Amino acid sequence: MHAEIVRLSLHHVDIKIVNADRMHVLQWRRNLLWDEVLLDGARQAASRGLWGRENVYGLVFGRDLEGKGGQQVMLILDTRSHNDWQNSNVHVRGVRLEGKDGPLVSFGTLDPKSLEKPATFADWMKMTMGMDWGMDSSRPH
Repeated sequence: MHAEIVRLSLHHVDIKIVNADRMHVLQWRRNLLWDEVLLDGARQAASRGLWGRENVYGLVFGRDLEGKGGQQVMLILDTRSHNDWQNSNVHVRGVRLEGKDGPLVSFGTLDPKSLEKPATFADWMKMTMGMDWGMDSSRPH
């Protein structure tokens, strides 16, 4: 199973999932009073309320009519807003889709790479500000 984030905004997350020879579209939508998760256009889960809506959703692909079998995945969202000033857009802080073998796709605060601490000051500058000092061999002596 392979996944890829197609669209990411404050109220929409679309993920393309390829499972063997089939493609699925997993969508998360934030409305005024509810959130919903859609799989191929059909509602799979919903969370209602003004605050404290659900951020973790469990889904099963390819289950039979009796509800047995299939592949299980978990969708986790960090729905706080993140302002991306460089690209002038606002989106959710983190998205993670995880299968039983590990993450299929992850972004932002839910990406395991975001938890890694930088080894040097140059790594910290690159991670936080996008500044790259270049290789030491290219500097004049």
